[in-house]
Amino acid sequence: MKEPIGAEDFLVSRAGEDDDFRELLLEKPSEAFEKEFGVTLPEGHEIHVHEETYSSTHVVLPPRRKLSDAERSAAKAGAASLDFLRKTLYDPAPPARPAREPTGARSTDASAGAVARAGRDSIRRGLAFLESTIDKNGAWHCIRFNTADSDIPRHFERPPFVSALCVLALESCNEARAKAMRTATKRYLSDTIEYPGFWRYYSHLPQDLDSTALCSLVVGNHPWIILGRNVPRILENRDEKGCFSTWVLEEDEPNVVSRFRLESDPVVNANVIAYLGDCPETKDAQRWLEALIAGDSLEGTSKWYPDTVAIYYAIARAVVRVQPTLDQLRPILADRIRGLGDKSGGFGNVLQAAQAVSALYNVGSLESIDAKRHVERFMNSQREDGSWPELLAFGDQFLKWGAVGRIGHGSEAVTSAFCIEALGRLVETLRD
Repeated sequence: MKEPIGAEDFLVSRAGEDDDFRELLLEKPSEAFEKEFGVTLPEGHEIHVHEETYSSTHVVLPPRRKLSDAERSAAKAGAASLDFLRKTLYDPAPPARPAREPTGARSTDASAGAVARAGRDSIRRGLAFLESTIDKNGAWHCIRFNTADSDIPRHFERPPFVSALCVLALESCNEARAKAMRTATKRYLSDTIEYPGFWRYYSHLPQDLDSTALCSLVVGNHPWIILGRNVPRILENRDEKGCFSTWVLEEDEPNVVSRFRLESDPVVNANVIAYLGDCPETKDAQRWLEALIAGDSLEGTSKWYPDTVAIYYAIARAVVRVQPTLDQLRPILADRIRGLGDKSGGFGNVLQAAQAVSALYNVGSLESIDAKRHVERFMNSQREDGSWPELLAFGDQFLKWGAVGRIGHGSEAVTSAFCIEALGRLVETLRD
């Protein structure tokens, strides 16, 4: 599929040069659209193409906002209203279940083929667990908790960001369950899109580029995304260094983020680069990320992602999507990630290990670790129901929110999605 920057101009130019294509675009716009961009449009989404003449002019109005004036007014005060906040959350979540007791990190005498088969079975059990956690709309759940005070109630939440984050981890899995979950989640994200192609974490928060970039990567078949309708506003949201800022603020948007803004987040920039691709508009952000990695200076640069490995994971995904432009980062990232390992070859908790493994795969260095041993480690930490433990995946780790404390987000489903991705990468390298 073509990159979103310039896609609509390309379509207009093509129609101006090819009369047959112009007629097809006017008579059967959906067919022409799908053929030209190689996509299947979301179910129920129509394409209308208008041809202006020298005696007629067309004005296209954007759709009405999804939030009513009353809802937007309530959202402006949402951060200070417990009643409003409760509407963004769901039933109180139960206490976190303890992780499975480790059964030892030593490799067994099983052959690589036997371990690969067991790993594939582990993936299938994990997918069965995930299938049981996704709601009927295709939304993934997360748990909002307090990292400073475990007595503060935990709540379920279903922001589009979490669904996009998790389903992207499953995009390379060819199991039928994974494909079905990807399809359902695409529908959910298409239903939650705001014109001209933006998403927000909570309704009382402004739209943000982290959610928007990840969701756009998932619903690449949505016409607003294909045509790059959201690109101009994304590009307007750059700072003086050319880096992409997190929050998309407007005059009438709720201003609940100014107290704790740390804008040029490396993960946010990596995700935007992965979506927009290699183009002049992303060059400054690319150079900024390159300098951070080369200088080993990521410490304190991300407000939302608690572990360096999570930053490496996002940047490695961008490396794959904009290759070969960022290929010079591959050996450096590989060295940095391997440097996070302990004496036994592990990478901290199972979520950190999963992100490290997938990042190494994306930079072409998975052969540098013991794949068989890591498959066994992931299987040893999987529960009987197919899940992996809830761990901190992202959250505000810099600001102490007064009596509320530090906010963290994670769930068994989130950890499990990353573990399935990592297992899939590892078993690829094992041979019968």
